[in-house]
Amino acid sequence: MQDIRNKLSIRGFESLNDAELLALLLEDRALAEELISECGSLANIAKMPASRLRMVAGLGAKRTERIQSAIEIGNRISSASRAVEESISSSEDVVRIMRPKLQDKKHEECWAIFLTNSNRIIESRCMSQGGVQATVVDHRLIVKRALELLSTRIIIVHNHPSGSATPSGADFDITKKIKEATSLFDIQLLDHIIISATESYSFKSNGRL
Repeated sequence: MQDIRNKLSIRGFESLNDAELLALLLEDRALAEELISECGSLANIAKMPASRLRMVAGLGAKRTERIQSAIEIGNRISSASRAVEESISSSEDVVRIMRPKLQDKKHEECWAIFLTNSNRIIESRCMSQGGVQATVVDHRLIVKRALELLSTRIIIVHNHPSGSATPSGADFDITKKIKEATSLFDIQLLDHIIISATESYSFKSNGRL
């Protein structure tokens, strides 16, 4: 292990091969090399379910958790980086980005997408979670986060687990509240989009915003 750390201190993380990186994580070079040998690559390790991974090379539960934690951190960083680089030009863009996050949920979630003047995504964040038929959204938290991010435009997205994307009376009410609250700070509510497993509804496209 010391030779790996020496290499790291001189040349940096990018100089380490897959087995060496894994060895630092597991603190066991022999185990890391055996794991790479049996699985073939880090990508293959990332695809393996925990129940199977624990059995490979006698990895065990704690080291499996450590590996999966590192994988999840990498996935989240990658997802965040992609989101920041994306821009919104239509409601279809929003549905494309958000449907994978929402379509399989058994409960309602409300997300806010915070944008720049040029519609580049600064951040997308879940603002509330609820039951099967409704979620309570605090418009003040949405405004607060927009001000923190210096966001000037917002898109609200929530899901309908029932399968229908038709807005409810409560959906119209919260849209009105958010629009009124954001306008006080010169923040524009561009759209409110409802997503179900097979449908979507845009308040803007339907002339309701």
